[in-house]
Formats: sequence, structure tokens, C-alpha cells
Amino acid sequence: MDDLAWNPFGALSAEQREKMEAFEEQLLRFNPRVNLISSETEDAFRTRHLLHCLTLTARGFPDGCTIVDWGTGGGLPAIPLAICHPEATVVGVDSVGKKVRAVRTIARRLGLENCFTWNGRAKEWTGEVHYSVSRATAPLATLWQWHRRVAVDLQPPPREDEWEQGVLTLKGGNLSGEIADLRAMDSDASVARHSLEDLLGRNSFFGEKEIVAAHS
Repeated sequence: MDDLAWNPFGALSAEQREKMEAFEEQLLRFNPRVNLISSETEDAFRTRHLLHCLTLTARGFPDGCTIVDWGTGGGLPAIPLAICHPEATVVGVDSVGKKVRAVRTIARRLGLENCFTWNGRAKEWTGEVHYSVSRATAPLATLWQWHRRVAVDLQPPPREDEWEQGVLTLKGGNLSGEIADLRAMDSDASVARHSLEDLLGRNSFFGEKEIVAAHS
């Protein structure tokens, strides 16, 4: 990964790198029993999973904000974001109890006091959120519905070098239909697309994958 145009690992402190390595170790220890990620991708965890999630750190998240990871699965991107943003509160939501229990245990073992989990359906989560994140969990319009139901404004608002409040989702493929569905549901929603190939360089693994950012 040394040939990346932008390498998010380079911005990590020594302590954060240690926690990322510990996260990998813990997740791979749980994986045979809980199936947190595909076993076929275990050997490429740092590229296929960790680097993919860390692209969300291309911009900042304000101190004191709450980030909800809908369909967190193996804690991706919840745990990497909690490591990178210790002053944010990160909540991993998932309907699969054994995955939630595994993520909760991993977060505790890593000493992540800002990372929490909740087991249940996304549309039933109660709380307040400033940012919603996900990785191939649901269509954009569905994510937008989940987010808008519980979204509250940040005070003060995000700085120019921080993400605008809203949904940040890691997706790939033809997204024209998903974006059209979102705009049909909410004409006030704005969508920005950030190519991971543009961000990381043309030799990156991610090809046509993107960060899709939706906000009001």
C-alpha cells in the first residue's frame, strides 16, 4: 500500500496503529465462529476492509459528534472510526445478535470507551445522530430514511475540513438508480460522489468504488 496517492494509515498515531492491528487480530479470531467477514477476504483484511473503511477519514468528524454505523457487521467501519476519532461517539447497529456481541467484546478489549453497539432493526433504534455511515448495507434512500428519522443538528456546525452532516456510505457499481430513488423521495437531498480511485490513486484496489455523501 506504499504506492497509494493518499495513505490514511500514515495519519495514524503509533497508538492508533497498534489498535488497528489488535482489531485485525481480534476480528480474525472471532471470524471462524461468527462470520464477521468473508473467509476468502481474511488474508487481504488490511486492504479489502480496513483501508476501505479508513477512506472515510479523508475528511474529519467534529469532536463531540455521534456517528451511527448501520449494519455494522464486524464493526466496519464503526471500530476504525472510533479508533481514529476518540472524541466522537460511535454506535454500531446490527440485527444479528452474535455479530453485535462480538463487536462489543472487541471494542472492550481494545479499550474503546467511545464505541457502543445496539442489537435490533435500524428503523427501531432510538437516539440522536449527526452522521450515518455504512458499507454496502442498504440502498441510499433507505439509509437516508434511517438517518433523517433520528438526525439532529450539530452545534457548532462542521468546519470546512469536516464532513457535512448526513449519510456517508461506501458503495460501488452503477448508483444512478439509487441516487434517483433518493431524489424522488427527498428533492432537498444533495448527493456528492467521491471516487476512491481518485482519492487513493489509479493503482488502488478499489476501482469504481466510491464514498457517496448525502446531506440536506
